[in-house]
Parts: sequence; structure tokens; C-alpha cells
Amino acid sequence: MARQATVDGEWWRAAVAYQIYPRSFADSNGDGVGDLPGIIDHLDHLAGRPDSLGVDAIWLSPIYPSPGLDGGYDVADHAGVDPLFGTMADFDRLVGEAHRRGLKVLLDLVLNHTSDRHAWFQESRRSRDNPRADWYVWHDPAGWSRRRPVPPNNWLSFFGGSAWEWEPARGQFYLHTFLPQQPDVNWREPAAAEAQLAMVRGWLARGVDGFRLDVFNALLKDPELRSNPRRWQLSRRPWDRQWHVYDKDRPDFPALIARFRAVVDEAPGRMSVGELFAGDLSQAAAYTNGHHLVFDFGLLERPWSAEAIGREIDRREAAFGPDRWPAVVLSNHDRSRHVSRFLRDLGRDDEATADRVARAAAVLLLTLRGTPFLYYGEELGLPDIRVARVAIMDPPARRAGFFFPWWNRDQCRSPMPWAAGPGAGFTNGRPWLPLSPDHDRRNVASEAADPGSVQNAYRRLLAVRRGSAALERGSFTRLATGSRDVLAYERRSGAERAVVAINFALEPRDLTPPAGSWSVRYSTNEPDGAAVAPFGPGSRRLAGLEAVILANAESASR
Repeated sequence: MARQATVDGEWWRAAVAYQIYPRSFADSNGDGVGDLPGIIDHLDHLAGRPDSLGVDAIWLSPIYPSPGLDGGYDVADHAGVDPLFGTMADFDRLVGEAHRRGLKVLLDLVLNHTSDRHAWFQESRRSRDNPRADWYVWHDPAGWSRRRPVPPNNWLSFFGGSAWEWEPARGQFYLHTFLPQQPDVNWREPAAAEAQLAMVRGWLARGVDGFRLDVFNALLKDPELRSNPRRWQLSRRPWDRQWHVYDKDRPDFPALIARFRAVVDEAPGRMSVGELFAGDLSQAAAYTNGHHLVFDFGLLERPWSAEAIGREIDRREAAFGPDRWPAVVLSNHDRSRHVSRFLRDLGRDDEATADRVARAAAVLLLTLRGTPFLYYGEELGLPDIRVARVAIMDPPARRAGFFFPWWNRDQCRSPMPWAAGPGAGFTNGRPWLPLSPDHDRRNVASEAADPGSVQNAYRRLLAVRRGSAALERGSFTRLATGSRDVLAYERRSGAERAVVAINFALEPRDLTPPAGSWSVRYSTNEPDGAAVAPFGPGSRRLAGLEAVILANAESASR
């Protein structure tokens, strides 16, 4: 069962979080779209039973009312539940059922912008003197050219084109960092800021245990709306041709996020994790504070290489230091699933290699220092799917081309396969996105029955992690291996030591552990995964793509 690790108020340090994309997890009513009752029906897969996966928290991507132009990140009411997903009563039941199983519940908060259908914006756009006139970022044109208004500055939308949209009713432009239908909230307007914080308190009162903050470092913009400096580099994406110094990461942002964190801290045992938008590792570390974490996405951008990933880990450890706690992620709803990425790096596309990569990557994800965030389907080794251009749902991807390169995010959002057969146990209707082509084999029911499956590898690995203070909370030290293909590191907590070694090559490589007496606590190449066996003196041959966890004598005797 998942643990109620709240004794010291830092449950998030030992926890493993599981990201659910609600549209794609489980459909209870046959409309082809996942929903809250569907999630409730499958909570036992995650926690609460001896055969559960064994995670500690679920993070729900947006469940709020939305036109759905950006996968729910265009929010029309931050305080409600979209009827597509169910009702507020369903949400309350979900929180209760999750808590009964020892699962924390994290909500995705979209604070930078709303939908243009949000009641706040509908009022704000009508005139310059209504009560919410300044709740969004409005500005007069910089001038007129051929009877057309000129935007106030050179800021760009991340989704392409100008970040400014003309509103005839007000005779002004409004700012949208993303789609024109996603106007940016003016956090410098006190009433707008207080309304947002009141909404946060409302979700905390409903028992929510924390929040993931969407593009949180973009909340504040330069009050003078100065143009960004030009970035002199060749890039097909216009966004990359500017230094984004005035439209995000403003000097007063830390004070604003401290106000948000103070609200979260009003409720004991709560946490948050911020999504760093178009930022770097040093910013992620600087914004991390106490039990408020920050994602950095360096590992998502590195190839399947012991050297490349090792260098990224070294950079992360140096930036965060021993006092700040990182978040660890290999896949999410915006990026190619890591099994597909890593297979491309290896030049392979066969299922056997995919399973070996998935198991080895699981060891990396779940044993680095930090709080791991699994993306739904990772425990099955789900790959990306292919979506025909005429069937694309992701709005920027529909406009992608040579001068606007964009990876279609639909490819990593395929429905969760629960069983073989039509609908894959996800739906009795037509799924909103195509199922993975191998869903008849790669599904929860089939993998549960296979001792050597990726799912059972995750389940056993999570059990090993739960039994090890070193892996959950321990210090981190990189180890020299003498091989460019083997990554190894030690985690330590008191007398307990654990050595993790991963062979990134397709061929066998040798591993020599540190001096001492070691046992194999886990191997991706053993059917039962966690059989304890002596390691013996000297080196050991690691099979291709094998990952092992070694425990010292004190740990093994526990």
C-alpha cells in the first residue's frame, strides 16, 4: 500500500507521484474521453492493494471547465469541474477514495492565463472602466500602420506569431503568451491576484494536497512592457530569436511566488511543484524552496547515453546542492515518451529492446536524488503513437511547418490500455485519440500476468525503493566506472548504502562496485527483479541495458 508519510511533514521527499492526463486515463460513460469516475475505478492499480503499483500521489492535469483548445490549459473556471470529466461531487469522491488508499492528490493550477471565455475576461474586454478592466494585461497600440494598430512591443507567442491580440471593443491589445484564446492574467492588479489566491484556498479546503503550477515563472511581466532584445542565432522558431528578459522571470517574481506559497502553507502538509517555462537549471534550483519544488527538464532533453545523462546529473547536483530537493521526470504530457526517444537514440524499434530500455529507465527515474514523477503508461513501457495530420488535436501542431516547427503532443497522450480487445478497456466508445498499436500486448491486465513485464518491474522496483531510506532520501555521489557506457552512483542514509548501476549499451559491460560487501537487491534482468543475491568480490558483467541496485551488508540484513 502507499504510505501516509506525513509524520515529519515532508511526505513529498519520500513520495513517488503519478501524473494522470484525465482525458486519457479511463472513460466510465462511453463517450471516448476519460473522466473522474474512470480514475476512481482504477485507483487500485496505483495504491491500496498488495498488487498495486505502489505510488504515493496522483497529479491530475487540468480538470476545469474549458473549451479544450489547449488540452484543458485554457481554463474557463478555475473553481469548477468540467462536465466532460464529471461533477464536483465526483471530485470530492476521488479525493476521499485516494486518501483512503494513502494517495495524495495534486491539482494542475493554470495561473498565468485563462480562457477568453472565462467570466473575468468577458467582463474585462467590454470596456476600460469595468470592475475587472485591469485583470488582464492590456495596452494601447504603439501606433498605426496602414490603418492597422501596431502591437505595444515585440513580444511573441510561444505558439507562434505576436503575443498581442487586438480587441476592438476596448480599442486596445491584450497579451497572450500562448493561444489568442488564452489571455494572460495581470498579477500586478491586486484584486486579480487575490481572486486567484482565494481559488487556491478553496481547493485546499476540499482536501487537495498540493499543486503543479503551469508555466509559473511567467506570471509577472515587465510593468513597462519593454521589448525583448533580439537573439542573434539561426532558428526556425521565432520564439527562439529573442532573449525573453521582459516577458518572464521578473526580479519581483520570487516575492509573488512567496505569497502563493504562504497560502499553501496555511494548510499543513501541503506542497507544490512549479513548471519552469523556457528557463534553465540554475533558475529551477533558485526557485526551489522548502517543500515547494521546481521541475527542470534537462533529463528529458538528453539522449540515451551514460555520458550525456551523467553530465546532466552532475550539473543538477551542483546547481541544487545538498539543501535543495529536485524533482525527477523523464516524460510528461508535452514531450515524447522516453521509451520512444531512447529507442531512436539506439536506432532500434523492436519490442524486446523497448522493454529493456523501459526497465533500465525506470531504475534511473526511481533512484536519482529527488521526487520522481511518473507519467501514466510509463509503467507499461508505452511508446508514442502516430497521428495522421488530418486527425491532429493539438492546436499548434495543426499549424506546424518549416517556419514553425512543433512536435505534435497528441503522440504522447494516447489512452491508457487496461486490457486487450476493442477499446483496450479504456472505453466502450471511440477513443478521443488512437490507442497504442501494441495495446493488445502492452496493457495493464496482460502485463500483470507476466512476471517479466515492464509493469511488474516497476512494481518491484517501487517496493525496493520503499524499503530503502537511502534511495528515498539519501545523499548522492557519482561513481567512476571506467566505462563510457555505464552510469553508477551511490545513495547513502546513515549506515545504509545503495549503489545503482545502469548499462546504457546494447552489449555487456563490466561493473566494479566500491570496496565492501554487496548484494544484488534488484536487477532488470532477473524475472523476480528483487531477489537478494551476493555480488562477490571484483567486477560483475552487466548484460546489455541491464540496471542493478546493490545494497551493502548492513542494508541487506534489514
